[in-house]
Amino acid sequence: MNVLTLGNWTGCLGMGLAERELQCVLAVAEGGTSKEIARAFGIAPATVDKRILSASTKLGVIKRAALVAEAMRRGLIAFSTGMTPSPQQHHDQDSNDGIFLA
Repeated sequence: MNVLTLGNWTGCLGMGLAERELQCVLAVAEGGTSKEIARAFGIAPATVDKRILSASTKLGVIKRAALVAEAMRRGLIAFSTGMTPSPQQHHDQDSNDGIFLA
C-alpha cells in the first residue's frame, strides 16, 4: 500500500481515491484553500476544485469538513504527530487555570 504524507496528515492510496484526489483531501485537512493548494501543487485552482469535487462525490459528501471527516472514518487519511507538549508548555497551561485569556 502506498502512503502519502502532507504536513501532519497521512493518506493511503489504493482505497478508492486517485493520487491527486488524495493529495487534495490531505491539503484540505491541513486547512488549505483552493488557491493555496493549487500554488503548492503547481496546478490551477479550478483543477483543485475538480479533484475535491470528485473525491467528495466518491465519498458521498458535499462540504469540505465532511470530506475530511468521511476520509478519516474510512481510514483513507489519518492525523499523526509525534509531538508532545514540553514541560514548560504544560506548566504555562496550569498557571492560567481559571483565567480566560483573549
